[in-house]
Amino acid sequence: MSGVRGWLLLALTVGLAASISLAEITLVLLAAWLVFGPRPAVVPRAGWPLLGPLAAFAAWTLVAALASSRPAASLLAAKGLLTLGAFYVVLHALPDRAAARRFATGLFLAVSLVALLAIAQVGFCPAGGTVESGPLRLLFHKCTRARGFFSIYMTLAGVLTLVLVSALPRLARGGRSAVWALPGWLAGVLALGLTHARGAWLGFAVGAVASALMLRRRWLVLVALALVIAGTLAVEPGVLERLRTVGDLADDTTRDRLAMLDAGLRLVRAHPVTGVGPGEVKRLYPAWATEEALRRSTSHLHDTPLQIVVERGIPGLAAWIAIWVAFFARAARTLRRIPADDEESRGLVLGSMAAIAAFLVAGLFEYNFGDTEVLLVALALMALPFVVARDLATADADRVRSADGT
Repeated sequence: MSGVRGWLLLALTVGLAASISLAEITLVLLAAWLVFGPRPAVVPRAGWPLLGPLAAFAAWTLVAALASSRPAASLLAAKGLLTLGAFYVVLHALPDRAAARRFATGLFLAVSLVALLAIAQVGFCPAGGTVESGPLRLLFHKCTRARGFFSIYMTLAGVLTLVLVSALPRLARGGRSAVWALPGWLAGVLALGLTHARGAWLGFAVGAVASALMLRRRWLVLVALALVIAGTLAVEPGVLERLRTVGDLADDTTRDRLAMLDAGLRLVRAHPVTGVGPGEVKRLYPAWATEEALRRSTSHLHDTPLQIVVERGIPGLAAWIAIWVAFFARAARTLRRIPADDEESRGLVLGSMAAIAAFLVAGLFEYNFGDTEVLLVALALMALPFVVARDLATADADRVRSADGT
């Protein structure tokens, strides 16, 4: 039956890289297997880390939904809370550090293949920028910006950012594994550039630099990162042109985001405790948007903390922030417990922390917490430090038992 779990985890990595339907179906099957499948002779104690802040966030989301002007619609919009369960499914499905390493490697390989496909997608995109019919439509419909198999380039950018940053500490170790992994990682960086998603670029930069500063070869890694980014800009000049517009008030996207920020802050002042309710931004924004807003309708405000506080109020934002504070605190504690010579485990934990930091930074410019594909990858990577912590605790317990036996 361990073979069943292995195949399901393999399917999950493919789904996370390319298909939300496959990922969700696999998570359901994994959850069912964990509940109803046979129990191994030795069951590692997985526990339920982060349960307090996650439960508080979920509970206040329901309060905000019930307090909204359309409770039924808000409750339906809050169904995304079920996605958070993916964290526990992955945690319980990975029995030890070796399994976590294989899962992370499989996810990296799957995303690298999608990155290569995304590069071809942009490279062979027809002059009109899209294919409207025929067998090539799946790949070349709206192909001026890399999107892989996802419906929009922002989703691919979010997934690439998380996986590339999480893989960096293990790649920086060098050795034989880095030799075969480096081309895939470079393809991922180029594909990320071709998404032209500036928020994801900033998230990647912050996560990659933060990760590099924690590594022993930090200066070598930082120089290598600089060379990789410079090479990407040289290969695709359009990326540099897009980068120049970051913070430019004459840029239409920047002006529209500022209009969303203004409307969001006014909504918070009007509904500070329970917010307007999940899913209500789409209905309310046209009436609250200023004349400077270029789009008169939107379902989200392109800023995760702003979206959270508008929908759920200040208590909801506090609960959301508590999730990440608790995650980083627990992950840092695990990092300190890892033996100095166990670089593989350190790479898993550090990569997870850096990836979530990148996720949060990118979320300042995009509502990636509401992008199910990106959130599932983030939750899967979040589980890795807790798999390592559980494995360390099991090893310590075994040593104690062995010492008592002698």
